[in-house]
Amino acid sequence: MDFASVVEGTTRFTIPRQDDDAHFPPGTAPVFFNKRMELNRDATILLLSELLPSDYLDLMAATGVRALRVAHECAIPVIANDRDAAAVRFLKDNARRLNLPIRVVNRDAHALLATERFETVDLDPFGSPAPFIDSCIRSARRYLFVTATDTAPLCGAHLKAGMRRYAARPMNTDYHPEVGLRMLIGHVARETMKYDRGIEPILSFGFEHFHRTHLRLIPGVRAADRTRASLGYIHQCPDCAFREVEADLLPGSITCPYCSKKADPIGPLWVGEIINREIVQNLLERIQSMPLGSKARLTRHLTLLLGELPLLPHYDYHLMAKRTGASPPAMDIFLARLRERGYQASRAHYSGTAVLTDAPLDVIQGAFRVS
Repeated sequence: MDFASVVEGTTRFTIPRQDDDAHFPPGTAPVFFNKRMELNRDATILLLSELLPSDYLDLMAATGVRALRVAHECAIPVIANDRDAAAVRFLKDNARRLNLPIRVVNRDAHALLATERFETVDLDPFGSPAPFIDSCIRSARRYLFVTATDTAPLCGAHLKAGMRRYAARPMNTDYHPEVGLRMLIGHVARETMKYDRGIEPILSFGFEHFHRTHLRLIPGVRAADRTRASLGYIHQCPDCAFREVEADLLPGSITCPYCSKKADPIGPLWVGEIINREIVQNLLERIQSMPLGSKARLTRHLTLLLGELPLLPHYDYHLMAKRTGASPPAMDIFLARLRERGYQASRAHYSGTAVLTDAPLDVIQGAFRVS
């Protein structure tokens, strides 16, 4: 096997060499490592440096890059698990080179979660996290981190797969990245409530090909009821851009005031905050002194998240301009026009053309037509 040396953050480790000319380079190596997930890992390192939990489980560690970095850069006791024996050998070799006291485990994920509890459980599978969510919730004492790369089912592009995996109805809308992230958080919330526990999103975001959420698990019936109150639906008109949010476990019937058509419910999904604003502010201050490879991109992402209004769903600025047949002004001018009319408006992290506002549809469309 041919090896390559890689540095992320302040951690140097060895990975199996990949074929960079392949369509999907991580798939060409015997043990999985995806360079494109560096921002995902950097966000976890940054957050764990703030939270400092008593222990951390990397449930599906593969080459163990995230586990190695947590142990080396955050000085948190780490348990790294993978059912692949080759991955475990690789992980042990890297931990030995770095002189890190990582506990390396070679077990089925469900078996490990059924027999031990951890303060922090990090679930980052290849594909959907849905089959592992319940086991993770039962094992995690305080924090649960989840990555989903099955964005097509979550966002509604593969409707039946999304309904099967997440027991909810997605829809492929112009705000589909937001649907995917909120579908993921909503699924975890519903799985958590049945144990009389609740969730608090600390840091959640969509980026490129994945969704990532870092959640605090809170015990008690009251926490479960607060979580239930943050579940609901987005009702989307089938003919126009009208959409309305409803907080409830079962969808009501909403008629579009512009088309008189019955709006289609998307959900149940999470309709509450996706971040803890105080913690994200702390992360923006902390990141300045941390040597992270994705620092510039992650700082911009966190800044956008902190500036987002607690509204949903977002509108796509370019698509709205196209629908109105207008030439769009600069984004800042468009946002200013909405604010001048007495409404809230902000950018959203989902894309460079995402706008969050409480303005009704006719006001949004009118803001494009001003000469």
